[in-house]
Amino acid sequence: MSDLLTPDPTRWAWALALLLAYALLCLVLYQRHRRARLHAQAQAAALASGHRPILIAYASQTGQAQQLAEQCAQPLHAAGWAVTVQALNHTTPAQLQAATHALFIVSTYGEGDAPDNAALFQRQCMAQAFDLSALQYSLLALGDRHYRQFCGFGRTLDAWLQAQQAQPLHERLEADQSGNAAATLTHWQNTLAAALHLDASALANAPGAPAPARSTWTLVQRQHLNPGSQGGAVFHLELATQAPNTTWESGDLVELLPPLATEATEAQEPPAPRSYSIASIPADGRLHLLVRQTWRDDGTPGQASHWLTTGLDVGATLTLQLRAHPGFRLEGNAQRPLILIGNGTGLAGLRAHLRTRAAQGQHANWLIAGERQAAHDQLYGAELHAWHATGHLQHLDWAFSRDGDAKTYVQDRLHQHANRLREWVQTRGAALYVCGSLHGMAEGVDTALRSILGSAAVDDLLQQGRYRRDVY
Repeated sequence: MSDLLTPDPTRWAWALALLLAYALLCLVLYQRHRRARLHAQAQAAALASGHRPILIAYASQTGQAQQLAEQCAQPLHAAGWAVTVQALNHTTPAQLQAATHALFIVSTYGEGDAPDNAALFQRQCMAQAFDLSALQYSLLALGDRHYRQFCGFGRTLDAWLQAQQAQPLHERLEADQSGNAAATLTHWQNTLAAALHLDASALANAPGAPAPARSTWTLVQRQHLNPGSQGGAVFHLELATQAPNTTWESGDLVELLPPLATEATEAQEPPAPRSYSIASIPADGRLHLLVRQTWRDDGTPGQASHWLTTGLDVGATLTLQLRAHPGFRLEGNAQRPLILIGNGTGLAGLRAHLRTRAAQGQHANWLIAGERQAAHDQLYGAELHAWHATGHLQHLDWAFSRDGDAKTYVQDRLHQHANRLREWVQTRGAALYVCGSLHGMAEGVDTALRSILGSAAVDDLLQQGRYRRDVY
């Protein structure tokens, strides 16, 4: 009996080493976030040190409008403007009423909706009337003509500003990201420079975040994950590259053009790049994608999804563009408990976050995943169940909509576990990440959250960056 109670020096040494390693990791992460915060504060203070105030407000879901806003700030500051750059959600009526000049760079999300970092502004500020007659503004709207409500939010914002008597510096400009975006951006830079008496080349050559790099990848593995499913076939793809220093963060995207699109003639409609959530992290050594075969309304196959799942041979190469997605990264939520909610191939981005959390020793994770049938559609099921068994996933809840008479969706699981949801969010300070279908799933989840937590609390989570969505 005494031998059982005698401490094992080797075990104690390993335990101490693990504890020290974990403490070192926490310190590195803290210092990284602190440096980034101090750099942002110093940069903001420098930009605000000019003489004439100008507000640059952006509405950005995937980061492109934000990047353009930040690129504009430096040349304006150099020309003597005191620049404030911020998301529309952080823009107050008092700021607009006090400002004399503003630039609005706004994307549209879904079918004419405001991006998440502008949704509060639309719901709260734009529902009211103000005297903005002292404000002169420029508005650049980013959109995609493949959507019915092209630049819908930009048009709505422009109409609201003019209804408040704000004065446009020029007519609203709309950049089609699947077509004329480059030409429109050049025109906007020239028009804005003329209105503000700037050198147009200063705006055109403004420093900013580096352009996403294109790199060549090889398809090394493809696996059909849901044979027998009532839905479209879903495939797990693994890609490898020889490009040095290739990196990304969980939450990021890749963009590609399928080969038929790259052969489009001038007479054809310009193709739009396809975006996919990355399902892995750089430490995995490969880039993972989760792709469902899609079909158009006329019965023809989706070009990109069918090329990736059937047309591209294993061993063949393709060109990808890695794109940062700051609105869905972990960022300040890295140390918080996470509630991850998604359906279908939306599991890709959530899986990447779980892999990041595993690497960092963060195990306060709750996943709610929706699909059709338990027998065929538990995507990454073996991995998820293993994480649940080891405690990396503290809770794993599936919602299958085609099992039994009653359809069950992820929002139903939220209602079933309402007390747990409140405890995780209100007591433990959890952040929520939602990935998958905009219509149906994401809308249903948002409604459920507001029913359980209250609309004001959900708005606060949005404002704090604790409620993030990658939905489509």
